[in-house]
Amino acid sequence: MASIEIQGVGKSYGAMPVLHHVDLSIQDGEFVVLIGPSGCGKSTLLRMIAGLEGITSGAIRIGGQVVNELAPKDRDIAMVFQSYALYPHMTVRDNMSYSLRLRGTPVERMTSVVSAAASKLGLDALLDRKPRTLSGGQRQRVAMGRSIVRQPKAFLFDEPLSNLDARLREQMRVEIKKLHRELGTTSIYVTHDQVEAMTLADRIVAMNGGVIQQVGTPLDLYERPTNLFVAGFIGSPAINILEGRLRCDGERRSVEIGSGERISTAPLAHGHDGQDVRVGIRPEDVQISPKADGGPTAHVELVEPMGLGTIVHIRATHHALKAFVLERVDYPVGTSISYELPASKLHIFDAMTGQRFPE
Repeated sequence: MASIEIQGVGKSYGAMPVLHHVDLSIQDGEFVVLIGPSGCGKSTLLRMIAGLEGITSGAIRIGGQVVNELAPKDRDIAMVFQSYALYPHMTVRDNMSYSLRLRGTPVERMTSVVSAAASKLGLDALLDRKPRTLSGGQRQRVAMGRSIVRQPKAFLFDEPLSNLDARLREQMRVEIKKLHRELGTTSIYVTHDQVEAMTLADRIVAMNGGVIQQVGTPLDLYERPTNLFVAGFIGSPAINILEGRLRCDGERRSVEIGSGERISTAPLAHGHDGQDVRVGIRPEDVQISPKADGGPTAHVELVEPMGLGTIVHIRATHHALKAFVLERVDYPVGTSISYELPASKLHIFDAMTGQRFPE
């Protein structure tokens, strides 16, 4: 196991920069997830750590050693790819033991290590089969097993579950989390799926445009997103974002949305009267009721039953909202709904910069 330090790392293809001065410290044994939309630079950063891409600027340290010029085979890391990358003519056993054979590992040791890894991954009965006879989930477990037997300093996962169906992705997420708990090996995992990020990570690194936007625990990013990008990317169903103007009355702060509707906010350290803002609120924090209680009202546009709960889409005069409720409701379209946006649950962002207002 080893810590990984990324210091001032940049990457350009000719005149085209794709990563901008990335700084990130990953602790020994930590599970870190890089998340962001396609083209944000997360896979490029992972490949630079692996040695599959060159570094334009900065330094990468693995276990305290600068690895900028080291070949991938000398970095003592193992990478699990989206495409599995198994040898089709070899059995599962041979695929898993291939790197050990290249190192000249004694047969007894090789057999023991492969058997232990196969047992952890539930592959004991598949060791003599070829990859073409396996399901997608089984192939991914073989690819993971091939990495485990090397006992590397770190695991790198490049969107390993994106080729699997929803049920298999859920199963493999559980297996990967259990495996990390057992092995305790430093792991970096790339995905665009925020559910994978939230369920797997010790810390999430949100990236956009080749820049790290925020680093923190899953709940840090969910409950206190640093900007509009993070707020919108993390969370399912997605956060509601409303346009508004800040209103200041002495110490009191509120946001005016639509044509005069005022929403009280928690105290804000900055901001001036009339400033354009964006107001975020998670769907589960929108409180709705079919009974008129004197508050603002809207009408139901759509109801999405989710099993665990229900997403209710409502529309007021000047904005639309999603509310998530645990009840299995079935409001007819057009039903009049009262709603409330609690001040303690609001996220206020500067409309110009997209940055969160300090509180």
